[in-house]
Amino acid sequence: MSVNSNQNGAPGAVLNEQQWNAITQAIAGLNRDQLTWVSGYVAGMAAAQGGAVAPAAAAPVAAAPANTPTLTILVGSQTGNAMGVAKGFQAQAEAAGYTSKLVSMADYKPRSIKGETHVAVFVSTHGEGDAPDDAIEFHEFLGGKKAPKLDGLKFAVLGLGDSSYEFFCQTGKDFDERLGKLGGKAIVPRLDCDVDYEDAAKAWGEQLVAALKDDFASAGTHDVVTVQSGVAAPSGAEQMYTKKSPFKATLIESQKITGRDSVKDIRHIEISLEDSGIQYRAGDALGIWFKNSAELVAEFLELTGLSGSEEVKVGDTTVSLSEALTSKLELTLSYPTFVKAYQEATGSEGLAALMEDKAQLRTYLSERQLIDIVREHPAKIDAQAFADAFRPLTPRLYSIASSQDEVEEEVHLTVAHVDYEAFGKRHQGGASSFLCERLEEGAEVEVYIEKNDHFRLPENTDTPVIMVGPGTGIAPFRAFMQERDAQGAEGKNWLFFGNPNFTQDFLYQVEWQGYVKSGLVDKITLAFSRDQKEKIYVQHRLTENGKEVWEWLEAGAHFYVCGDATHMAKDVEAALVSIIQEHGGKSEEDAKAYIVALRKAKRYQKDVY
Repeated sequence: MSVNSNQNGAPGAVLNEQQWNAITQAIAGLNRDQLTWVSGYVAGMAAAQGGAVAPAAAAPVAAAPANTPTLTILVGSQTGNAMGVAKGFQAQAEAAGYTSKLVSMADYKPRSIKGETHVAVFVSTHGEGDAPDDAIEFHEFLGGKKAPKLDGLKFAVLGLGDSSYEFFCQTGKDFDERLGKLGGKAIVPRLDCDVDYEDAAKAWGEQLVAALKDDFASAGTHDVVTVQSGVAAPSGAEQMYTKKSPFKATLIESQKITGRDSVKDIRHIEISLEDSGIQYRAGDALGIWFKNSAELVAEFLELTGLSGSEEVKVGDTTVSLSEALTSKLELTLSYPTFVKAYQEATGSEGLAALMEDKAQLRTYLSERQLIDIVREHPAKIDAQAFADAFRPLTPRLYSIASSQDEVEEEVHLTVAHVDYEAFGKRHQGGASSFLCERLEEGAEVEVYIEKNDHFRLPENTDTPVIMVGPGTGIAPFRAFMQERDAQGAEGKNWLFFGNPNFTQDFLYQVEWQGYVKSGLVDKITLAFSRDQKEKIYVQHRLTENGKEVWEWLEAGAHFYVCGDATHMAKDVEAALVSIIQEHGGKSEEDAKAYIVALRKAKRYQKDVY
């Protein structure tokens, strides 16, 4: 039994968004037998009213044997990667004949965990070890006083993260620890996945399926249930062009949109998707595959005494070391595994001493790119050992800054060019320098769409919207306004935007002023931090306008935040809690509960990085 939804988050035009959300939350904790009973009950109600039964409900479902075990797959995903891995695992479980249901943690009632027998958790980590938005409530529940004993639960946890961050896979570690402390028994050891997670996740899934064999041996082959609201079935083009099989698009334009004297170099990027058939929605991201700079590759080779012509194996492919460094290996972001592998291969005593203190190592890495490490510890090294020290290159995701209602077969991005001096040398970001400086107009760039169904405009176009997007965080809100303009939306729109200086850094100023003039945008509240003696940021402007923000929320407004996860997003949430307390007359606990309710109703959404 499968539940699919169209692009508006409801099956066809049968249900509105609120009805669909209510149904998915109601059935999220049910096992297969219960779902089968509900299916029949609803079909009976429809027959009694003389109405047609939707195809999914009308299809006969064979009753499952009594006490058939069900594998519940719980997913907490910020950008969609964890959901993709979970769906891949569900396919593995389905192939083995296991009964399973896949549920976004946003649609899962935390208390339902007490009735589960087998649970597989797939969860990402972002920011400083933070749980993704859809997992926050469940994460807090398991760590709180109301969490039940789970002596009968068997579980497994797969975490996704990035080892260049200090709190690598922390949310996965939290779930693993808390489920175990509550009495659950781990079926297989937890897997902590780095950015190159596909092969490891697949192997772990095979291990878990094998470990469940005895428990599910008598289950036979049953239906797979997916409970995940607001997700459209992918089009043919979306299935064709993926992370592993990207589309070769063309760069149309890379234009600097900050002033000559700005401390930031921010570019407006336009890319042609002509003849691809690719469709995207406001809120989605574009994955960019990039190449490392020739100058950076040449310096790595010089420092290690290698020519670049040596053949090395990267995954299942054999290429020259030069090609591997250019297009297959991560050369800019710093991560501890590189230091460990490079030290072992070179015998560097300085790096060995550094690795003894994890806190010191983290500080060291936070200030350096990989080339700095090799500059400070140059050494002769075997070509294969050098290649093995790097992790595979992964694409960068950028929030899309356009709506296809406006730009058709194009996609626009707002990209901050990472370009700075450190240790007497110029440093650049891998993808940002590729897009902003090295890729020529008319040249090809490999891209794919990364869906983000946790960051969507409300279905009802009359709904008011508050958008908080300082810096390049303004990107998706440009897309939002293009879409609402095309829709003829009547809902009010309020933008909070911040950057260093008004004259240098008001991104897309003419466009936003045009939206105000046309009446599409009702309010723009600005926070230019360096235009006065005291620093003013978007969270300060929110607090200043707290009474009106509260009134908008009470009128049903959806609240969106895009940008820095480490500081800005947390400061904005703290300001929001304060506003709800002061103007809603609530305690801090009740204000936080109000935030949770907003999040569950999909009225508080974040696209943070």
